[in-house]
Amino acid sequence: MEKETDFLFTKHIRCTVCGETFETRVIKSGSLRRLEPDFDLRPRFRYVDALKYEVYSCPHCGYSAMSRYFENLTKIQKDLIRENIGSRFQPVSTKAPETIDYKTAILRFKLSLHNSEVKRAKLSEKAYTCLKIAWLYNSYMEELPENTEEERSQKSALKQTKDQFYQKAFEAFKETVATEDFPICGMDTHTMDYLLAALACHFKEYAFASKAVSNILTSQTADRRIKDKALDLKTKIVEGIKKENQNV
Repeated sequence: MEKETDFLFTKHIRCTVCGETFETRVIKSGSLRRLEPDFDLRPRFRYVDALKYEVYSCPHCGYSAMSRYFENLTKIQKDLIRENIGSRFQPVSTKAPETIDYKTAILRFKLSLHNSEVKRAKLSEKAYTCLKIAWLYNSYMEELPENTEEERSQKSALKQTKDQFYQKAFEAFKETVATEDFPICGMDTHTMDYLLAALACHFKEYAFASKAVSNILTSQTADRRIKDKALDLKTKIVEGIKKENQNV
């Protein structure tokens, strides 16, 4: 039986801000088996959740970012992080843990979000980070029991927090598509339309979701895979509208 550690190795990273080297655990390239993603594009993998290992976090100065953004800093951004984060950060152990649990992963992503605000990153980076924090909360809740009132209350509180990050991602991505060029966070226009439709559907903003799905279904350039997902989401939207009308 495969274990999470079977898919990980220790990598040495040189911090872009302070220049110190530290260890971090990363996913072995090509070792993951992808499963069908969630309706909101949250990726699924067999045996290990790769999302937990996406943030590099320097234990010397506190600089943290998703791996895709970690090295791309201007001098001004480095100075902002040194002044506003590094000067107050208490160094921690430089030895990487064997695995990362969801609590730790969420804390790392939140530190990454704080760094993105301090360094005045693009809105898309902040939106993407908020979305992934919401995904992590979902995964964390899935492994928690709910047999007692206390456990159910804990999950309810976590769901509220997840929805807050979901909402932040939704609002930020809506603004991003009007101000940044594609691809955005590796997504083309059709994938972004789908993601926005899925987020809108979650918040029962069915008019917005319907328009975004329509953009995909009427497109001459959208591929079959994203059109099929859009059709499935359209069914969810129609069902949601019906429920709302029944409750009027």
